[in-house]
Amino acid sequence: MDTHPFHANGKQRIPGRIVSVRGNVVDLEFLEALPPIHALIHSGPEGRVLIETTVHLDEQRVRGIALNATAGLYRGEPAWTTGDPLKAPVGEALLGRMFNLFGDAIDGGPPLSGMAFRSIHQPPIELSRRVTSEAVFFTGIKAIDLLVPLERGGKAGLFGGAGVGKTVVITELIHNMVGKHKGMSIFCGIGERCREGEELHREMKEAGVLPNTVMVFGQMNEPPGARFRVGHTALTMAEYFRDDLKRDVLLLIDNIFRFIQAGSELSGLLGRLPSRMGYQPTMATELAELEERIASTSQAAITSIQAVYVPADDLTDPSAVHTFGHLSASIVLSRKRASEGFYPAIDLLQSRSIMLQPRILGERHYQVAREVRKTLATYEELKDIIAMLGIEELSRQDRRTVYRARRLERFLTQPFFTTTQFTGLDGKLVDIADTLDGCQRILNDEFSEHPESAVYMIGDIGEARR
Repeated sequence: MDTHPFHANGKQRIPGRIVSVRGNVVDLEFLEALPPIHALIHSGPEGRVLIETTVHLDEQRVRGIALNATAGLYRGEPAWTTGDPLKAPVGEALLGRMFNLFGDAIDGGPPLSGMAFRSIHQPPIELSRRVTSEAVFFTGIKAIDLLVPLERGGKAGLFGGAGVGKTVVITELIHNMVGKHKGMSIFCGIGERCREGEELHREMKEAGVLPNTVMVFGQMNEPPGARFRVGHTALTMAEYFRDDLKRDVLLLIDNIFRFIQAGSELSGLLGRLPSRMGYQPTMATELAELEERIASTSQAAITSIQAVYVPADDLTDPSAVHTFGHLSASIVLSRKRASEGFYPAIDLLQSRSIMLQPRILGERHYQVAREVRKTLATYEELKDIIAMLGIEELSRQDRRTVYRARRLERFLTQPFFTTTQFTGLDGKLVDIADTLDGCQRILNDEFSEHPESAVYMIGDIGEARR
């Protein structure tokens, strides 16, 4: 490769050479000029190995993180940069397609041409342009709409350990949102299994929602640099639809923990001392750089729903704690509820939302939600007594509360459209008025004569009678 500077895309190339390669960390020397932080450096055959500048070591050397495989790089190999950062394609042509971190189509379709490109490193919109709405984003999922209503233009997190149904809830939300709101969604897979990506692409194609969706993947087998930056690529695309096309965007991220994990890997490779429980010392800053870009303007909103893996089901883990602070709604999924057959396995007492206020939702919704939560909390307290002494030892009032709570738990389950092939049950989209009506009637003991199974896995409460 010619290492003399020449004009590429109207910009002069700055030549350099590789000093050392340690896994994904590459040190380079630039004698003419030092590339800025975030500049993209090309090396390897035909400049295919892309390295992002991370640290300036001295006047002539930089340390960078490789965004793709470094196999075959050697000391003294030529490298070059124009000083530009990594750029993502933007435009309506993205809809219906699947991309990787670099904006290359990975769905087997034709390559895109004539696209505009933007740097993935954008500042968050200034405070004067931000708006906070008091509009609620109803999902058609009873437990979420009743107890954890989502904010339009807000950020909601789905917290749960492995195998409790985070991805299932996310795919159901995509199905319900795109069908109901006619908006557009961007799905960002950070460190996802390739099986999940392929299944999701196929399901969305079959459901007919793919033409309104952009999918961006940084898969599990890719280097940590790719997993760390793929969220920024998806956000850049979302910001284009919000700011330039004035369209509401639903941004789904699966999984934020993999973003933190990739940052932790890079931090170790760069030789930084870890902080508590082995996480990177820069975790709060890195997470805020990503989360603060998700915001709403007066013209359009980015509403984000994020899956958050919780290591060992421990909600005090630093990765979960730091994520909680950015969210307007936290939906906690419980392994215990999943094992009892309550799907979606939402922990109705631990989940919370700032939208659960009478002035936003109306007095009736607020009172029903409070009464439901109070009934479930009382049942939770009585469980130990029931286990030791039996339900007969409770007072008549407590027994009534237990029967109500057990019916409420079952009524707040729901068959999903995306799981029909596994369960054989047709999916249900439930209006908030039907959810409130059902809960109120259970609280009024209207269904005390019906068996508990009559209200399990149904849509509106009328199905229990039928």
